[in-house]
Amino acid sequence: MSSGQPSDSKEPRADLLREEEEEEESDEDRCSSRPTSPQAGRGGAGTQVSWELEAATDGGTGSGDRGSSAADSLFAWICKRTVRRGPFVDPARDNFRNMTRLYSSMSPATDSVNLSTQTHGAVFNLEYSPDGSVLTVACEQTEVLLFDPVSSRHIKTLVEAHEDCVNNIRFLDNRLFATCSDDTTIALWDLRKLNSKVCSLHGHASWVKNIEYDTHTRLLVTSGFDGNVITWDTNRFTEDGCPHKKFFHTRYLMRMRLTPDCSKMLISTSSGYLLILHDLDLTQSLEVGSYRILRSRRAPLSTGSSAGSRSGGSRHTIDSKTHPHREGKPLICEGLSPRNSLEVLTPEIPGERDRGNCITSLQLHPKGWATLLRCSSNMDDQEWTCVYEFQEGAPPRPPVSPRCSLRLTHYIEEANVGRGYIKELCFSPDGRLICSPYGYGVRLLAFDEQCGELADCMPVRTALLREIRSIYSHSDVVLTSKFSPTHCQFASGCLSGRVALYQPHF
Repeated sequence: MSSGQPSDSKEPRADLLREEEEEEESDEDRCSSRPTSPQAGRGGAGTQVSWELEAATDGGTGSGDRGSSAADSLFAWICKRTVRRGPFVDPARDNFRNMTRLYSSMSPATDSVNLSTQTHGAVFNLEYSPDGSVLTVACEQTEVLLFDPVSSRHIKTLVEAHEDCVNNIRFLDNRLFATCSDDTTIALWDLRKLNSKVCSLHGHASWVKNIEYDTHTRLLVTSGFDGNVITWDTNRFTEDGCPHKKFFHTRYLMRMRLTPDCSKMLISTSSGYLLILHDLDLTQSLEVGSYRILRSRRAPLSTGSSAGSRSGGSRHTIDSKTHPHREGKPLICEGLSPRNSLEVLTPEIPGERDRGNCITSLQLHPKGWATLLRCSSNMDDQEWTCVYEFQEGAPPRPPVSPRCSLRLTHYIEEANVGRGYIKELCFSPDGRLICSPYGYGVRLLAFDEQCGELADCMPVRTALLREIRSIYSHSDVVLTSKFSPTHCQFASGCLSGRVALYQPHF
């Protein structure tokens, strides 16, 4: 407020603020699924504002100019208050309260019934363009479909995009995207010219399952069931392909991901191991034995312990039979190499402490705070979704070790329907929600009932994920899900080939 405001208008303004704060608190208690606009839900705010304006102008003891100045200042304050930037409003609290209401009201969009890919086989992967304008669908029967997610309009079908199942799609920017397939190849596409591929990339010896992209170096990173992680230099691609080299190799490789800042690479395996390459440098190739796994020891995943001293012990490769495993605790690998130092973990899985497990799906929190795993038992009779916090750089909690990175924080048991199929789950763009395939539908999961940030919901002991909403809109097992990066929308695809779009229902 300006310094020229009449003194007798201060008390009414304080009353107004108190009334609005009380009204917001009462709104918070009411779990309406419909979001309110900033102007709505203010009760008789308009009459109070008019009364306050009169008090500031007519009731003031100063001149008319002072009254006008007070009115202008009040108007500016109201404008700031309306756009949720006033000093007495917590924008984060109010914004995510509304987001919780929005996602709690998510329902299948009416137009999504048109997104049928029944002639193209199962839907294995969904990917939005970074600007949210295109939804791409990876299909079992060699094809890629493109839709407008806002209008649900079919844009294009890439007939025979590959010679076998299309497994994964990754956008490099708003126009370029890559697809990979069981035909062992990767293809680059341009949205502006979809009649043909930009180029095909050959280098894997088996099914290619994963594509990542390092925006800093512009290296495309792929992984396959041949156990290889290969980097492709897209700075120098031609119609014949682009230069590539084998970066890493491990047996039983399932999924590979880069953290958002590309400082770590995570690799999951069908044997239950989770590998983490720290201080990642993709320009260096790692041959077997070229990285250190020194002074291996064990520490509990859920409780802290003091960090051990570093020393130069014997080396072990990740395929060594001497690796201890199946105990639900991480193998901490402390090395001296400043780049690409390796950590091998056997993550703790609820209910699987005495049995092995297979890590089938791997995702990263959009802010790099945690990793999200979908795990199944070796007997394939149980399935879990688990969240593990990265403990590096977390001063409020006692450090376990410079290389003991993960701690199980949240989990939930899944339906275990559609055994043998991989179910791809995902984080929302803000990292507050998880969309998880659940039988013939999906579940929206959160860390608490208010869809709070993971950093604000960190439990002392491992806690259950909270179910915000379950939606059953498919006639077959859901295999994949994906949030839009720009709209309040997500999509899911099932085994029979149908894609469903979900948006708030008012």
